[in-house]
Amino acid sequence: MKRFVEGQDRAQLMLLPECLDDLVGEDNPVRVVDAFIEQLDLAVLGFAGVVPEATGRPSYHPATLLKIYLYGYLNQVQSSRRLERETRRNLEVMWLTGRLTPDFKTIADFRRDNGEAIRATCRSFVTLCRQLELIGGGMVALDGSRFRAVNTRDKNYTPGAIRLRMEQVDASIARYLSMLDTADRQEDEVAELRIGRLTERLAALRRQMRELQAMEHVVAVAPDHQVSLTDPDARAMATHGKGTGMVGYNVQAVVDAKHHLIIAHEVTNVGHDRFQLANMARQAKEVTGSDDLTVLADRGYFSGPEVKACEEAGVTPIVPKILTSGAKAQRRFGKQDFVYQPATDTYRCPAGEQLIWRYTNVEHGLRLSRYWSSNCGACAMKAMCTPAKQRRITRWEHEVLIEAMQQRLDHMPDAMRLRRSLIEHVFGTIKDWMGRAHFRTRRLANIATEMSLHVLAYNLKRAVAVLGTPALVAAIRE
Repeated sequence: MKRFVEGQDRAQLMLLPECLDDLVGEDNPVRVVDAFIEQLDLAVLGFAGVVPEATGRPSYHPATLLKIYLYGYLNQVQSSRRLERETRRNLEVMWLTGRLTPDFKTIADFRRDNGEAIRATCRSFVTLCRQLELIGGGMVALDGSRFRAVNTRDKNYTPGAIRLRMEQVDASIARYLSMLDTADRQEDEVAELRIGRLTERLAALRRQMRELQAMEHVVAVAPDHQVSLTDPDARAMATHGKGTGMVGYNVQAVVDAKHHLIIAHEVTNVGHDRFQLANMARQAKEVTGSDDLTVLADRGYFSGPEVKACEEAGVTPIVPKILTSGAKAQRRFGKQDFVYQPATDTYRCPAGEQLIWRYTNVEHGLRLSRYWSSNCGACAMKAMCTPAKQRRITRWEHEVLIEAMQQRLDHMPDAMRLRRSLIEHVFGTIKDWMGRAHFRTRRLANIATEMSLHVLAYNLKRAVAVLGTPALVAAIRE
Protein backbone atom coordinates (compact mmCIF):
# COMPACT_ATOMS: atom_id res chain seq x y z
CA MET A 1 0.00 0.00 0.00
CA LYS A 2 1.76 3.10 -1.26
CA ARG A 3 1.43 6.62 0.13
CA PHE A 4 0.11 5.39 3.53
CA VAL A 5 1.85 5.04 6.87
CA GLU A 6 2.60 1.36 7.23
CA GLY A 7 2.25 -0.58 10.46
CA GLN A 8 4.64 -3.16 11.88
CA ASP A 9 4.35 -6.79 10.86
CA ARG A 10 2.72 -8.73 13.72
CA ALA A 11 4.99 -11.71 13.10
CA GLN A 12 8.19 -9.61 13.11
CA LEU A 13 10.61 -10.69 15.85
CA MET A 14 12.37 -8.02 17.87
CA LEU A 15 16.03 -8.35 18.73
CA LEU A 16 15.81 -5.81 21.58
CA PRO A 17 12.20 -5.73 22.93
CA GLU A 18 10.90 -2.46 24.31
CA CYS A 19 10.55 -2.24 28.06
CA LEU A 20 7.31 -1.00 29.64
CA ASP A 21 8.92 2.19 30.88
CA ASP A 22 9.65 3.22 27.28
CA LEU A 23 5.94 3.03 26.50
CA VAL A 24 4.87 5.41 29.30
CA GLY A 25 5.81 9.02 28.62
CA GLU A 26 7.33 11.31 31.21
CA ASP A 27 4.21 13.49 31.10
CA ASN A 28 1.80 10.59 31.60
CA PRO A 29 -0.42 11.14 34.71
CA VAL A 30 0.03 7.48 35.65
CA ARG A 31 3.49 8.47 36.92
CA VAL A 32 1.80 10.80 39.44
CA VAL A 33 -0.37 7.93 40.66
CA ASP A 34 2.73 5.77 41.16
CA ALA A 35 4.78 8.50 42.87
CA PHE A 36 1.96 9.54 45.22
CA ILE A 37 1.12 6.04 46.43
CA GLU A 38 4.75 5.02 46.76
CA GLN A 39 5.41 7.84 49.26
CA LEU A 40 2.39 6.96 51.45
CA ASP A 41 2.78 5.09 54.73
CA LEU A 42 -0.04 2.62 54.14
CA ALA A 43 0.23 1.12 57.62
CA VAL A 44 -0.31 4.51 59.26
CA LEU A 45 -3.28 5.17 56.98
CA GLY A 46 -4.83 1.92 58.17
CA PHE A 47 -4.59 -0.39 55.16
CA ALA A 48 -4.90 -4.09 55.94
CA GLY A 49 -2.31 -6.55 54.68
CA VAL A 50 0.70 -4.22 54.69
CA VAL A 51 2.59 -6.88 56.65
CA PRO A 52 2.18 -10.24 54.84
CA GLU A 53 1.08 -13.39 56.61
CA ALA A 54 3.80 -15.91 57.40
CA THR A 55 1.80 -18.80 55.93
CA GLY A 56 -0.72 -19.30 53.17
CA ARG A 57 -0.89 -18.04 49.61
CA PRO A 58 1.00 -14.76 49.01
CA SER A 59 -1.29 -11.75 48.79
CA TYR A 60 -1.15 -8.60 46.71
CA HIS A 61 0.39 -5.57 48.37
CA PRO A 62 -2.23 -2.89 49.21
CA ALA A 63 -0.21 -0.35 47.19
CA THR A 64 -0.80 -2.39 44.03
CA LEU A 65 -4.57 -2.53 44.51
CA LEU A 66 -4.74 1.15 45.49
CA LYS A 67 -2.87 2.08 42.31
CA ILE A 68 -5.35 0.06 40.25
CA TYR A 69 -8.31 1.83 41.83
CA LEU A 70 -6.86 5.31 41.58
CA TYR A 71 -5.94 4.73 37.94
CA GLY A 72 -9.44 3.37 37.29
CA TYR A 73 -11.25 6.34 38.82
CA LEU A 74 -8.87 8.71 37.05
CA ASN A 75 -9.91 7.15 33.73
CA GLN A 76 -13.63 6.56 34.40
CA VAL A 77 -13.22 2.82 35.00
CA GLN A 78 -14.86 2.08 38.37
CA SER A 79 -16.06 -1.51 37.92
CA SER A 80 -13.89 -4.20 39.51
CA ARG A 81 -14.49 -6.51 36.54
CA ARG A 82 -13.45 -3.83 34.08
CA LEU A 83 -10.39 -3.07 36.19
CA GLU A 84 -9.42 -6.75 36.04
CA ARG A 85 -9.60 -6.58 32.24
CA GLU A 86 -7.48 -3.43 32.22
CA THR A 87 -4.70 -5.20 34.11
CA ARG A 88 -4.45 -7.71 31.25
CA ARG A 89 -4.58 -5.34 28.25
CA ASN A 90 -3.70 -1.80 29.34
CA LEU A 91 -0.02 -0.91 29.05
CA GLU A 92 -0.31 1.90 31.60
CA VAL A 93 -1.82 -0.46 34.20
CA MET A 94 0.81 -3.08 33.41
CA TRP A 95 3.50 -0.45 34.00
CA LEU A 96 1.79 0.66 37.20
CA THR A 97 1.40 -2.82 38.70
CA GLY A 98 4.43 -4.61 37.25
CA ARG A 99 2.16 -6.86 35.12
CA LEU A 100 0.24 -8.13 38.14
CA THR A 101 -3.32 -9.26 37.35
CA PRO A 102 -5.49 -9.61 40.48
CA ASP A 103 -8.99 -10.93 39.85
CA PHE A 104 -12.11 -8.78 40.22
CA LYS A 105 -13.07 -10.31 43.59
CA THR A 106 -9.70 -9.33 45.08
CA ILE A 107 -10.07 -5.81 43.66
CA ALA A 108 -13.64 -5.41 44.94
CA ASP A 109 -12.81 -6.77 48.41
CA PHE A 110 -9.96 -4.29 48.74
CA ARG A 111 -12.31 -1.32 48.31
CA ARG A 112 -14.85 -2.82 50.70
CA ASP A 113 -12.37 -3.75 53.44
CA ASN A 114 -10.23 -0.58 53.40
CA GLY A 115 -12.84 2.14 53.31
CA GLU A 116 -11.48 4.29 56.13
CA ALA A 117 -7.92 3.97 54.83
CA ILE A 118 -8.97 5.02 51.32
CA ARG A 119 -10.76 8.05 52.77
CA ALA A 120 -7.58 8.89 54.71
CA THR A 121 -5.61 8.65 51.45
CA CYS A 122 -7.91 11.24 49.91
CA ARG A 123 -7.25 13.56 52.85
CA SER A 124 -3.50 12.94 52.48
CA PHE A 125 -3.55 14.23 48.92
CA VAL A 126 -5.37 17.39 50.07
CA THR A 127 -2.63 17.86 52.68
CA LEU A 128 -0.02 17.44 49.95
CA CYS A 129 -1.78 20.07 47.83
CA ARG A 130 -1.70 22.45 50.77
CA GLN A 131 2.06 21.87 51.19
CA LEU A 132 2.51 22.60 47.48
CA GLU A 133 0.58 25.87 47.96
CA LEU A 134 -2.20 24.78 45.60
CA ILE A 135 -4.78 25.72 48.24
CA GLY A 136 -5.32 29.41 48.95
CA GLY A 137 -7.50 29.11 52.03
CA GLY A 138 -9.01 32.59 51.85
CA MET A 139 -12.37 31.79 50.25
CA VAL A 140 -14.17 28.51 49.70
CA ALA A 141 -17.52 27.53 48.20
CA LEU A 142 -19.88 24.95 49.69
CA ASP A 143 -22.61 23.04 47.91
CA GLY A 144 -24.39 19.70 47.92
CA SER A 145 -25.66 17.48 45.13
CA ARG A 146 -27.87 14.40 44.98
CA PHE A 147 -26.34 11.23 43.58
CA ARG A 148 -28.43 8.20 42.70
CA ALA A 149 -28.05 5.00 44.70
CA VAL A 150 -28.35 1.50 43.31
CA ASN A 151 -31.81 1.43 44.95
CA THR A 152 -34.66 2.19 42.49
CA ARG A 153 -37.71 4.27 43.42
CA ASP A 154 -39.91 1.15 43.26
CA LYS A 155 -37.82 -0.40 46.05
CA ASN A 156 -38.16 2.62 48.34
CA TYR A 157 -41.14 3.01 50.64
CA THR A 158 -42.46 6.05 52.49
CA PRO A 159 -45.95 6.62 53.95
CA GLY A 160 -46.86 8.82 51.00
CA ALA A 161 -45.50 6.38 48.41
CA ILE A 162 -47.32 3.44 50.01
CA ARG A 163 -50.58 5.39 50.12
CA LEU A 164 -50.24 6.33 46.44
CA ARG A 165 -49.45 2.75 45.41
CA MET A 166 -52.41 1.42 47.40
CA GLU A 167 -54.69 3.86 45.59
CA GLN A 168 -53.28 2.72 42.25
CA VAL A 169 -53.76 -0.96 43.16
CA ASP A 170 -57.33 -0.27 44.33
CA ALA A 171 -58.11 1.45 41.04
CA SER A 172 -56.60 -1.46 39.09
CA ILE A 173 -58.61 -4.01 41.09
CA ALA A 174 -61.82 -2.08 40.42
CA ARG A 175 -61.00 -1.89 36.71
CA TYR A 176 -60.26 -5.62 36.44
CA LEU A 177 -63.44 -6.53 38.37
CA SER A 178 -65.45 -4.48 35.87
CA MET A 179 -63.71 -6.24 32.98
CA LEU A 180 -64.39 -9.59 34.68
CA ASP A 181 -68.12 -8.81 34.96
CA THR A 182 -68.18 -7.98 31.26
CA ALA A 183 -66.40 -11.23 30.38
CA ASP A 184 -68.82 -13.26 32.54
CA ARG A 185 -71.74 -12.09 30.39
CA GLN A 186 -70.11 -13.56 27.29
CA GLU A 187 -70.27 -17.31 26.62
CA ASP A 188 -67.62 -18.03 24.00
CA GLU A 189 -64.18 -19.65 24.20
CA VAL A 190 -62.35 -16.30 24.00
CA ALA A 191 -64.30 -15.04 27.02
CA GLU A 192 -63.23 -18.07 29.06
CA LEU A 193 -59.57 -17.38 28.25
CA ARG A 194 -60.02 -13.71 29.17
CA ILE A 195 -61.64 -14.68 32.49
CA GLY A 196 -58.63 -16.86 33.33
CA ARG A 197 -56.16 -14.08 32.62
CA LEU A 198 -58.20 -11.51 34.55
CA THR A 199 -58.50 -13.85 37.55
CA GLU A 200 -54.72 -14.34 37.62
CA ARG A 201 -54.17 -10.61 37.41
CA LEU A 202 -56.63 -9.94 40.22
CA ALA A 203 -54.88 -12.49 42.43
CA ALA A 204 -51.53 -10.77 41.74
CA LEU A 205 -53.00 -7.36 42.60
CA ARG A 206 -54.50 -8.62 45.85
CA ARG A 207 -51.15 -10.18 46.73
CA GLN A 208 -49.46 -6.86 46.00
CA MET A 209 -51.98 -5.11 48.25
CA ARG A 210 -51.17 -7.48 51.13
CA GLU A 211 -47.45 -6.80 50.62
CA LEU A 212 -48.09 -3.06 50.71
CA GLN A 213 -50.11 -3.39 53.91
CA ALA A 214 -47.28 -5.36 55.53
CA MET A 215 -44.72 -2.78 54.34
CA GLU A 216 -46.93 0.00 55.74
CA HIS A 217 -46.40 -1.41 59.22
CA VAL A 218 -42.63 -1.76 58.67
CA VAL A 219 -42.38 1.87 57.51
CA ALA A 220 -44.47 3.09 60.45
CA VAL A 221 -42.01 1.64 62.99
CA ALA A 222 -38.86 2.70 61.07
CA PRO A 223 -36.91 5.55 62.78
CA ASP A 224 -37.36 7.98 59.88
CA HIS A 225 -40.47 6.30 58.41
CA GLN A 226 -38.65 5.25 55.28
CA VAL A 227 -37.43 1.85 54.04
CA SER A 228 -35.15 1.05 51.09
CA LEU A 229 -34.85 -2.62 50.20
CA THR A 230 -31.78 -2.74 47.92
CA ASP A 231 -29.62 -0.20 49.76
CA PRO A 232 -30.96 0.23 53.31
CA ASP A 233 -29.10 3.54 53.81
CA ALA A 234 -30.38 5.21 50.63
CA ARG A 235 -33.19 7.74 51.04
CA ALA A 236 -35.77 9.35 48.78
CA MET A 237 -34.76 12.90 47.90
CA ALA A 238 -36.71 15.61 46.11
CA THR A 239 -35.31 17.32 43.03
CA HIS A 240 -36.37 20.45 41.18
CA GLY A 241 -38.52 18.78 38.51
CA LYS A 242 -41.97 17.50 39.42
CA GLY A 243 -42.02 13.72 39.66
CA THR A 244 -38.24 13.48 39.21
CA GLY A 245 -37.29 12.61 42.78
CA MET A 246 -34.55 10.05 43.27
CA VAL A 247 -33.38 7.54 45.85
CA GLY A 248 -29.80 8.28 46.71
CA TYR A 249 -27.35 10.27 48.80
CA ASN A 250 -26.58 13.93 49.37
CA VAL A 251 -22.89 14.65 48.76
CA GLN A 252 -21.43 17.78 50.39
CA ALA A 253 -18.25 19.36 49.03
CA VAL A 254 -16.09 22.40 49.80
CA VAL A 255 -13.99 23.80 46.95
CA ASP A 256 -11.07 26.19 47.40
CA ALA A 257 -11.18 29.32 45.25
CA LYS A 258 -7.51 29.28 44.16
CA HIS A 259 -7.43 26.18 41.92
CA HIS A 260 -10.91 24.69 42.47
CA LEU A 261 -9.58 21.75 44.48
CA ILE A 262 -12.03 19.84 46.69
CA ILE A 263 -10.64 20.31 50.19
CA ALA A 264 -13.43 18.60 52.17
CA HIS A 265 -16.38 16.38 51.35
CA GLU A 266 -18.93 14.26 53.15
CA VAL A 267 -21.72 11.89 52.13
CA THR A 268 -25.07 12.05 53.96
CA ASN A 269 -28.48 10.50 53.39
CA VAL A 270 -30.33 13.63 54.52
CA GLY A 271 -32.17 15.22 51.62
CA HIS A 272 -31.51 18.86 52.56
CA ASP A 273 -28.47 21.02 53.37
CA ARG A 274 -29.87 23.02 56.29
CA PHE A 275 -27.60 21.61 58.99
CA GLN A 276 -24.38 21.18 56.99
CA LEU A 277 -22.97 24.72 56.93
CA ALA A 278 -21.04 24.77 60.22
CA ASN A 279 -19.87 21.16 59.90
CA MET A 280 -18.36 21.64 56.44
CA ALA A 281 -16.99 25.09 57.33
CA ARG A 282 -15.11 23.63 60.31
CA GLN A 283 -13.65 20.89 58.11
CA ALA A 284 -12.52 23.47 55.57
CA LYS A 285 -10.90 25.60 58.26
CA GLU A 286 -9.05 22.59 59.65
CA VAL A 287 -7.73 21.67 56.20
CA THR A 288 -6.66 25.17 55.18
CA GLY A 289 -5.43 26.30 58.59
CA SER A 290 -6.69 29.77 57.69
CA ASP A 291 -7.63 32.29 60.38
CA ASP A 292 -9.65 34.35 57.91
CA LEU A 293 -11.78 31.88 55.97
CA THR A 294 -14.89 32.97 54.07
CA VAL A 295 -17.40 30.33 52.99
CA LEU A 296 -19.96 30.91 50.22
CA ALA A 297 -23.15 28.84 50.18
CA ASP A 298 -26.61 29.09 48.63
CA ARG A 299 -29.79 29.83 50.56
CA GLY A 300 -30.46 26.11 51.12
CA TYR A 301 -27.81 26.30 53.87
CA PHE A 302 -29.37 29.25 55.67
CA SER A 303 -29.99 28.62 59.37
CA GLY A 304 -29.50 31.05 62.23
CA PRO A 305 -27.86 28.52 64.57
CA GLU A 306 -25.57 27.33 61.75
CA VAL A 307 -24.46 30.90 61.01
CA LYS A 308 -23.78 31.43 64.72
CA ALA A 309 -21.76 28.19 64.88
CA CYS A 310 -19.65 29.36 61.92
CA GLU A 311 -18.91 32.68 63.61
CA GLU A 312 -17.90 30.85 66.79
CA ALA A 313 -15.57 28.63 64.76
CA GLY A 314 -13.85 31.67 63.25
CA VAL A 315 -15.39 31.25 59.78
CA THR A 316 -17.15 34.09 57.95
CA PRO A 317 -20.30 32.77 56.22
CA ILE A 318 -21.99 34.45 53.27
CA VAL A 319 -25.39 32.83 52.75
CA PRO A 320 -28.53 34.49 51.32
CA LYS A 321 -31.42 34.57 53.77
CA ILE A 322 -34.50 32.49 53.05
CA LEU A 323 -37.56 34.69 52.41
CA THR A 324 -40.29 32.64 54.08
CA SER A 325 -42.88 35.42 54.23
CA GLY A 326 -45.32 35.87 51.37
CA ALA A 327 -45.65 39.60 52.00
CA LYS A 328 -43.44 40.63 49.07
CA ALA A 329 -45.31 38.31 46.69
CA GLN A 330 -48.54 40.00 47.78
CA ARG A 331 -46.95 43.43 47.25
CA ARG A 332 -46.80 44.25 50.94
CA PHE A 333 -43.88 45.38 53.07
CA GLY A 334 -41.42 42.65 54.08
CA LYS A 335 -39.41 42.40 57.26
CA GLN A 336 -36.44 43.98 55.48
CA ASP A 337 -38.47 47.20 55.14
CA PHE A 338 -38.49 47.57 58.94
CA VAL A 339 -35.34 49.12 60.45
CA TYR A 340 -34.08 47.86 63.80
CA GLN A 341 -32.87 50.55 66.22
CA PRO A 342 -30.46 48.99 68.75
CA ALA A 343 -30.36 52.01 71.07
CA THR A 344 -34.07 51.74 71.89
CA ASP A 345 -34.61 48.07 71.01
CA THR A 346 -37.41 49.03 68.63
CA TYR A 347 -38.24 48.74 64.93
CA ARG A 348 -39.18 51.69 62.71
CA CYS A 349 -41.85 50.86 60.14
CA PRO A 350 -42.08 52.42 56.62
CA ALA A 351 -44.75 54.82 57.97
CA GLY A 352 -42.37 56.07 60.68
CA GLU A 353 -44.12 54.38 63.60
CA GLN A 354 -42.17 52.61 66.37
CA LEU A 355 -42.70 48.87 66.96
CA ILE A 356 -41.78 48.28 70.59
CA TRP A 357 -40.75 45.08 72.36
CA ARG A 358 -43.70 43.17 73.79
CA TYR A 359 -42.46 39.78 75.00
CA THR A 360 -39.81 37.08 74.51
CA ASN A 361 -40.33 33.33 74.30
CA VAL A 362 -38.47 30.21 73.17
CA GLU A 363 -39.54 28.32 70.03
CA HIS A 364 -37.67 25.29 68.67
CA GLY A 365 -34.75 26.15 70.92
CA LEU A 366 -34.50 29.74 69.66
CA ARG A 367 -35.05 32.77 71.89
CA LEU A 368 -37.39 35.09 69.94
CA SER A 369 -38.69 38.57 70.75
CA ARG A 370 -41.94 40.07 69.38
CA TYR A 371 -42.44 43.71 68.40
CA TRP A 372 -45.52 45.64 67.29
CA SER A 373 -47.13 49.06 67.41
CA SER A 374 -50.48 50.04 68.86
CA ASN A 375 -51.10 52.57 66.05
CA CYS A 376 -51.53 50.15 63.15
CA GLY A 377 -55.33 50.56 63.05
CA ALA A 378 -55.13 54.26 62.14
CA CYS A 379 -52.18 53.93 59.73
CA ALA A 380 -52.83 55.06 56.16
CA MET A 381 -50.35 52.46 54.86
CA LYS A 382 -51.89 49.49 56.69
CA ALA A 383 -53.22 47.89 53.49
CA MET A 384 -49.64 47.77 52.18
CA CYS A 385 -48.38 46.28 55.44
CA THR A 386 -50.65 43.62 56.92
CA PRO A 387 -54.23 42.26 56.76
CA ALA A 388 -54.06 41.50 60.50
CA LYS A 389 -54.87 43.82 63.36
CA GLN A 390 -51.18 44.66 63.88
CA ARG A 391 -47.99 44.03 61.98
CA ARG A 392 -45.75 41.93 64.22
CA ILE A 393 -41.99 41.53 63.80
CA THR A 394 -40.01 38.62 65.26
CA ARG A 395 -36.34 39.01 66.19
CA TRP A 396 -33.91 36.25 67.13
CA GLU A 397 -31.57 37.05 70.02
CA HIS A 398 -28.56 36.70 67.66
CA GLU A 399 -30.19 38.51 64.74
CA VAL A 400 -27.23 40.89 64.64
CA LEU A 401 -25.17 38.06 63.08
CA ILE A 402 -27.72 37.65 60.30
CA GLU A 403 -27.79 41.39 59.68
CA ALA A 404 -23.99 41.54 59.51
CA MET A 405 -23.98 38.65 57.03
CA GLN A 406 -26.58 40.43 54.89
CA GLN A 407 -24.38 43.53 54.85
CA ARG A 408 -21.44 41.42 53.63
CA LEU A 409 -23.65 40.01 50.90
CA ASP A 410 -24.81 43.50 49.90
CA HIS A 411 -21.17 44.59 49.53
CA MET A 412 -20.43 41.50 47.45
CA PRO A 413 -23.25 41.35 44.85
CA ASP A 414 -21.46 38.73 42.73
CA ALA A 415 -21.03 36.30 45.64
CA MET A 416 -23.55 33.72 44.42
CA ARG A 417 -22.30 33.93 40.84
CA LEU A 418 -18.78 33.29 42.15
CA ARG A 419 -20.05 30.39 44.23
CA ARG A 420 -21.62 28.76 41.18
CA SER A 421 -18.45 29.16 39.13
CA LEU A 422 -16.35 27.58 41.88
CA ILE A 423 -18.28 24.48 42.78
CA GLU A 424 -21.15 23.52 40.52
CA HIS A 425 -18.91 22.30 37.69
CA VAL A 426 -17.23 19.94 40.17
CA PHE A 427 -20.38 17.88 40.64
CA GLY A 428 -21.09 17.94 36.91
CA THR A 429 -17.60 16.62 36.17
CA ILE A 430 -17.81 13.78 38.68
CA LYS A 431 -21.29 12.77 37.50
CA ASP A 432 -20.00 12.68 33.92
CA TRP A 433 -17.18 10.42 35.07
CA MET A 434 -19.81 8.15 36.60
CA GLY A 435 -21.65 8.06 33.29
CA ARG A 436 -24.63 9.86 34.86
CA ALA A 437 -25.34 6.55 36.59
CA HIS A 438 -25.70 5.49 40.21
CA PHE A 439 -23.11 4.58 42.81
CA ARG A 440 -21.80 1.04 42.41
CA THR A 441 -21.69 0.11 46.09
CA ARG A 442 -24.28 0.00 48.88
CA ARG A 443 -24.48 1.33 52.43
CA LEU A 444 -23.35 4.74 53.59
CA ALA A 445 -19.77 3.76 54.58
CA ASN A 446 -19.08 2.16 51.19
CA ILE A 447 -20.61 5.10 49.33
CA ALA A 448 -18.30 7.43 51.29
CA THR A 449 -15.32 5.34 50.16
CA GLU A 450 -16.47 5.41 46.55
CA MET A 451 -16.92 9.18 46.69
CA SER A 452 -13.44 9.61 48.19
CA LEU A 453 -11.96 7.81 45.19
CA HIS A 454 -13.83 10.17 42.86
CA VAL A 455 -12.62 13.21 44.82
CA LEU A 456 -9.03 11.92 44.93
CA ALA A 457 -9.06 11.36 41.16
CA TYR A 458 -10.57 14.80 40.57
CA ASN A 459 -7.99 16.56 42.75
CA LEU A 460 -5.12 14.64 41.19
CA LYS A 461 -6.24 15.62 37.71
CA ARG A 462 -6.57 19.26 38.78
CA ALA A 463 -3.07 19.23 40.32
CA VAL A 464 -1.63 17.76 37.10
CA ALA A 465 -3.39 20.48 35.08
CA VAL A 466 -1.89 23.19 37.29
CA LEU A 467 1.67 21.93 37.76
CA GLY A 468 2.19 19.38 35.01
CA THR A 469 3.17 15.76 35.52
CA PRO A 470 6.99 16.09 35.77
CA ALA A 471 6.80 18.99 38.25
CA LEU A 472 4.16 17.27 40.38
CA VAL A 473 6.11 14.00 40.48
CA ALA A 474 9.26 15.87 41.50
CA ALA A 475 7.36 17.75 44.23
CA ILE A 476 5.87 14.51 45.59
CA ARG A 477 9.29 12.85 45.80
CA GLU A 478 10.97 15.74 47.60
